Amino acid sequence: MPRIVPIHWKKFEKFLLFVGCSFKREKGDHRIYWRKELQRPVILPRDTNLPIFIIRNNLRILNISPEEYSDILKRL
Repeated sequence: MPRIVPIHWKKFEKFLLFVGCSFKREKGDHRIYWRKELQRPVILPRDTNLPIFIIRNNLRILNISPEEYSDILKRL
C-alpha cells in the first residue's frame, strides 16, 4: 500500500480537477468542490500542506483508493 504524505493544497486541487470535480464556491479559507455522483462535497482547506487525515477523508468521499490516488498523482 502506498504511503500518503502531506502535499500542497494546489497539487491536491489539480488532483480533484483531474478526477472530475468542479469548483463551486469558497468560504473563508475553505474551497468546496463537487461531482455529480457524490453524496457530499469535498472540502479543501487552503493550508500550505494538507494533513494526511484530510487527504484520507477526501479520498473516502471520492471513493478512490490510496493506490489509485498515488497513480494519478504520478501522472500530474
